[in-house]
Amino acid sequence: MAFLQLKDIHKSYFLGKQEFPVLKGIDLDFDLGEFVSILGESGGGKSTLMNIIGGLDRKFDGEVLVDGQKLDHHNEKRMDKYRRETVGYIYQSYNLISHLSVLDNVLVSLDMTTLSKHRREEKAKELLTQVGLAEHIRKYPNQLSGGQKQRVAIARALASDPKIIIADEPTGALDSQNTAEVLQLLNEIAQEGRLVIAVTHSQAVADSGTRIVNLADGKIVDGHRVKPAYEARAPRRSGRIVSRPLRASSSLGMAAKHLRFNFWRNSLIVIGTAIGLFSVILFSGLGNGLSGYINEQITQVANPQMITVSRYQSSKTSDSSSDSSSSTSGAASSQSGAAGSQSGTSGAAGSQAGGGSNMGAMGAVTSTTAPRFSAAQLKKIAALKHVTSVQKGYTETGVVVQKGDDKVTLTSMSNWTNSYTKSSIIAGKAPGKGEIVLDKAGAAQKLGSSKNWKKLIGKTVTVSFASQDKDGMPVTIKFDVTVSGIAESSTGMMQISAVNTDTLISELSKKNVDTDPAQAVVKVDNYDNASAVGDKINALKDSNNKRLFSAISVASLISTVQTYVSLATTILAAIAAISLVVSALMIIVTMYMSVSARTKEIGVLRALGESKGDIRLLFIAESLIIGVASAALATVLAFVAEFAANSLLAKIADYAFIQITPGNVLTVFIIALVISLIASLLPSRHAANLNPIDALAAD
Repeated sequence: MAFLQLKDIHKSYFLGKQEFPVLKGIDLDFDLGEFVSILGESGGGKSTLMNIIGGLDRKFDGEVLVDGQKLDHHNEKRMDKYRRETVGYIYQSYNLISHLSVLDNVLVSLDMTTLSKHRREEKAKELLTQVGLAEHIRKYPNQLSGGQKQRVAIARALASDPKIIIADEPTGALDSQNTAEVLQLLNEIAQEGRLVIAVTHSQAVADSGTRIVNLADGKIVDGHRVKPAYEARAPRRSGRIVSRPLRASSSLGMAAKHLRFNFWRNSLIVIGTAIGLFSVILFSGLGNGLSGYINEQITQVANPQMITVSRYQSSKTSDSSSDSSSSTSGAASSQSGAAGSQSGTSGAAGSQAGGGSNMGAMGAVTSTTAPRFSAAQLKKIAALKHVTSVQKGYTETGVVVQKGDDKVTLTSMSNWTNSYTKSSIIAGKAPGKGEIVLDKAGAAQKLGSSKNWKKLIGKTVTVSFASQDKDGMPVTIKFDVTVSGIAESSTGMMQISAVNTDTLISELSKKNVDTDPAQAVVKVDNYDNASAVGDKINALKDSNNKRLFSAISVASLISTVQTYVSLATTILAAIAAISLVVSALMIIVTMYMSVSARTKEIGVLRALGESKGDIRLLFIAESLIIGVASAALATVLAFVAEFAANSLLAKIADYAFIQITPGNVLTVFIIALVISLIASLLPSRHAANLNPIDALAAD
């Protein structure tokens, strides 16, 4: 039984509804060990017949049997496998892949086998040595002569150890000497027990084989044997090369080689994409830095584990309270502090914002008219989970501090609590019993001197302010204290002055002033719990289901600031990301240009047995490599810019205003991969859907 059988093959092309028959009932048998020449003029159907035998043309009528098994030309996966392991192609125009070396051109076929990488390279070198090109394996096709190119094509055709070699005008572009050498190689291939089918219009070429089949006008008109077929060898039990689908790593490697071959053109695409990615990562790093800087400034002056709590007042209650207290200056000043606890706009409030008072700002108050905390209410707050301590909070306004003949009126004075940070004291220490901390600009430099303000530490000053006793009568609180330290807010915008808590309570008691606080300073066990505890405090209600407290924490302030910074950063990054749309379009255009320029290469790869998926993966891999390279370049540029910018800004503030995190880098790589993948979908799909016959015929 013949190894290859063609039974009643009919093939027509259509132009509209008009039919043009090309093959009109072909019946042929081929045996292993034959070198069969199909002889005929151009247009006679030779190439069409070869495409059917090679599994490229699948739209025809009739049957093709190989080793007694009918080929299912409609099963694409089986035809891919058939081309990988049974058929090898040799073309008139060589069809070598220009961006691959001689060795790599042969390895294309071997990459679709189960051989190890080392063995594949050894096999490719053996084949190139066999065709006389051992010294040229590192060269590229454009560095070879026509005869040498055809020898590479022969080595590639033999690489997968196929049973059938199809040679389409194998000597059409060669001189007489190279023609003789190629024909000798084809005879040697047939002697190895393979079937060689050569399509030619040259009688001299036909006469070199073992059998000639004349084809004219789509029909076999003659056929005769030139010499006996070579003896077919028995099938090898071992050492047979086994085919397999192309490895993804091979597609990736081929993509990298093509990109390297066109390095400068692809570098422009990488740079263009990297600029957009660089902007995104830089703005993200800037957002990190600004957020961190603001957080640092806030936490330097206010303990983030502290929550300032005041009694809750509706706007109606606050207004009436304010009106009722306006007749007395002390009450008015205290009420101002209470208002500050709600709005954060009073002097006390300001003290916290800039200088770290009991979130002072949030407004610690001592007032006979403002709602105060009972001992039971303080215990209720202290009983909440994650609360470690509850301190009383006071803030007095219109406070006069005098030393000798020098005196100064403070915007506000609070008691020292845990809400203050040690960093706010720039000289001296926190106040103990009978001591006070004064603001540098607001008091120390005015009571002492602008240069020798530190000398005020250890000196005695007199503190006085107006208030009301428990009967509503105006009283003046006046007492002497020792200056234990000088404080300054990190921003320099607000003032920090605070007296020891026990000292203040003692002096208020002497004048029969109510010492129940209008504010509570709550400490939580962890910064992460501050917001949740604040929410719980705000949710506490009395027996009439009315809200009791209003809690404000640095954590909520930080969260708000971070939200605004994050929003601004996101907007800036989004604006920068617009350039990535342009980058995506650049990649799409590049991929389409690559598909157009490599159409014949796509046809060659399909003829060698690569599937549509392999072709699609090839171009997707190229796009992804561009994306990864762009992200890598963008990351390097961003870190360089980060170092340069932070070095320059160090003259303004000792802080890294641009902080690029691993998360930012990972995000940019993900964005690059997503953009590259999306940009490659249409071009890669177009490449995969190309008809391999049309692709091979492309110029």
